[in-house]
Amino acid sequence: MSKQPNIIFFFTDQQRWDTCGCYGQQLPVTPNLDKMAESGTRFENAFTCQPICGPARAALQSGKWPTETDCYRNHRHLPVDLSHTLAAEMQKAGYQTAYIGKWHLAAGPNANALGYDPDYSIYPVPEKHRGGYQHWLASDTLEFTSHSYDGHMFDNNNQARYFPVGRYRADVQTDWALEYIDSQNNSEHPFFLFLSYIEPHQQNDHDCYEGPKGSKQKFANFQIPGDLAGKQGDWVENYPDYLGCCNSLDNNLGRIQAKLNKMGVSDNTIIIYTSDHGSHFKTRNSEYKRACHDSCLRIPMVVSGPGFDSNNVVSQPVSLIDIPKTLLEAAMAEIPDDWRGIPLQQTAAGKNDREFIFAQLSESQTGRCIRNLKWKYSVKAPEGAPSDASDVYSEDFLYDLENDPHERCNLVKKPEFKSVRKQLQTILLQNIKKVEGTSPEIIPAV
Repeated sequence: MSKQPNIIFFFTDQQRWDTCGCYGQQLPVTPNLDKMAESGTRFENAFTCQPICGPARAALQSGKWPTETDCYRNHRHLPVDLSHTLAAEMQKAGYQTAYIGKWHLAAGPNANALGYDPDYSIYPVPEKHRGGYQHWLASDTLEFTSHSYDGHMFDNNNQARYFPVGRYRADVQTDWALEYIDSQNNSEHPFFLFLSYIEPHQQNDHDCYEGPKGSKQKFANFQIPGDLAGKQGDWVENYPDYLGCCNSLDNNLGRIQAKLNKMGVSDNTIIIYTSDHGSHFKTRNSEYKRACHDSCLRIPMVVSGPGFDSNNVVSQPVSLIDIPKTLLEAAMAEIPDDWRGIPLQQTAAGKNDREFIFAQLSESQTGRCIRNLKWKYSVKAPEGAPSDASDVYSEDFLYDLENDPHERCNLVKKPEFKSVRKQLQTILLQNIKKVEGTSPEIIPAV
């Protein structure tokens, strides 16, 4: 058996795919990621399985859909009795495992004055709620224990570790990631580092995006994304800082790449760069995500290292639910039978016949959607339906993505698309049945 690679999962929060040069961004926001795409594999059409922080993270740590772990919305803790977690399976394969950054999987479902209990958003996450990682330096809700230039995370011993004065949050997190990578230099075991940044997520208590100082000037001349042009929302004042956050992440990706090169392990290290979901800047609902539109669903996904060919661009749709199997396949580990998704290695090799991706929606509505390269079709449950799933949905959105890539014209009530809707409804119901084991009714739009 060949030597197992080190694996770094470089995970951003709320990053649109079109912030990256390799996906069409005109400003020099992501030069390091763009070079990584040239030396590795870029998945052109990558999507989240749930456009919300907690559910997307639950899928990554469990290999299951959010509704399967009861983490279908935020503030639902990852079950402590899961038979297979990502960290446990990686350790079983011989890896040292580490988690650094935002977790968002410890708060329980029992309501209190804050909306959930216990309140791990500002307190240390106990070991039983850490998913089994050996090295731990994290906050459950990092935006509640920090701002862009101040704050802290908690270590293995539940002790707060504070940011140095004047250091930007993403830079500090990378400092600590580099410390961990250094500590593994002489290890007999490969390492798996799950590096979960909060950037470019908005700062909750300030309700704005906080890029490094100077971002507003540096990225003032941005090209307006087609889905935002002419729409209300807060993108005008926030987009330069949003790009500044993304540029900071890219700078820190470069720092990690430089460290791996210096240690002489870059050729045997896989880096996966992706995000939990995107941001529509309050143009689709009253906040930033929780919608079926590509501004929420579509994410960057670039992989470099052993098994991922140079300058390979894959157009077939892939999903965040594919990542856990991808990681275990990269680790040469056995994959649990009950895990979902298709390893990205198979898709990159042309051994995946999936045409549609499926996504679950919650909080803003209970919804489900499918998307291929041509169509987007979404349904939502009626008011008062259960917040995890429903027996009844109604048609909500239909987009012709070839002719309307920015999703400006909802066709769901157009009579000439009745047959298309019927075909897509059948495919959506097949996905719901496969994932959730139910066959709900879908009420046609009128």
